[in-house]
Amino acid sequence: MRTVQVSLGNRSYPIFIGPKLLPQLGGQCVKHHLGSRCAVITDRNVGPLFAKAALTSLKSAGFDPVLITVPAGETAKSLATVQSCYDQLARHRLERKSFIVALGGGVVGDLAGFVAATYLRGVAFIQVPTTLLAQVDSSVGGKVGVNLKAGKNLVGAFHQPKFVLCDLDTLKSLPEREFRAGLAEVIKYGIIYDSPFFARLERSIAQLLRRDPKSLTQIIARCCEIKAEVVGQDETETGLRAILNFGHTLGHAIENSFGYGKYLHGEAISIGQVLAARLSRDLLGLPQKDAIRINNLFFAAGLPNVLKPTTALRRKLFDAMKLDKKVSNGEIKFVLAEKIGRVKWGQKVPAVLIEQILDTPF
Repeated sequence: MRTVQVSLGNRSYPIFIGPKLLPQLGGQCVKHHLGSRCAVITDRNVGPLFAKAALTSLKSAGFDPVLITVPAGETAKSLATVQSCYDQLARHRLERKSFIVALGGGVVGDLAGFVAATYLRGVAFIQVPTTLLAQVDSSVGGKVGVNLKAGKNLVGAFHQPKFVLCDLDTLKSLPEREFRAGLAEVIKYGIIYDSPFFARLERSIAQLLRRDPKSLTQIIARCCEIKAEVVGQDETETGLRAILNFGHTLGHAIENSFGYGKYLHGEAISIGQVLAARLSRDLLGLPQKDAIRINNLFFAAGLPNVLKPTTALRRKLFDAMKLDKKVSNGEIKFVLAEKIGRVKWGQKVPAVLIEQILDTPF
């Protein structure tokens, strides 16, 4: 088992990475002195696979858990689902010392974390991510929230988990499309922070696609280390943490414009990162060879790297980008790369240039 520490003073917490960790969930909760009553929030896909193991571990450790199952998919990240969770927590009489376990992918983690941040003005929660994307990104850092019709994650909070439990065995059941989507966030870390890591991904992408356990452990741990370093310096995204949004301004707009579910999150930000690389080339002088390497790595990972929106979808894209959380005084701000391994945030991008990269091939 590998352990990565997220250093945030009295909100610091460990990330545990390795196989066969789900049976240790209850024991870890005991070590963190959590209250006896708790809830496991999962979805209809993950629940049948892993809920029994989670509940058994919690009960064996002396906890009194209730299972809350929400619909699968991005549409579950809604205020209506939050309300349903609140009602079930109240029926189970969760108290201020109680806690919530988020068992699932990024959607469940974001939703359950937001419920934990707001129920009784905040209760403890645990992240047990079961997808590659959630293990390397969304489960770490404390950003939780839900979507509105107007855009993704427009209602949310910063609420750090007590610990994160990444059981690599849960990835064995992950559909191929979901696994590849998770690689989009993995590749992002190389682009924004660590050029040797990016080169390593170029060399080992075939092993990762085969889900080689040793490679996965090392890659996931490095992603968590990078995010922990960034979050440790800027917990509430007043500066440096914004680099984690590379490709996300366009990616979130793609998700919203095409309707949540058409593209998985990782697929949308794959396209967003390739487009952001092209913007970086034109605005910050990202070397063409680096832009090509970025495009080629997403392609090698089996992820989409082009977008051909209709006129109507193009309008939706721009409307969605204007509602992005990173908009300031009506101006759309981007994270752009100077070179692989170094990026700048808060970059203004003329709308006409966005139009051009949507219209022209790589």
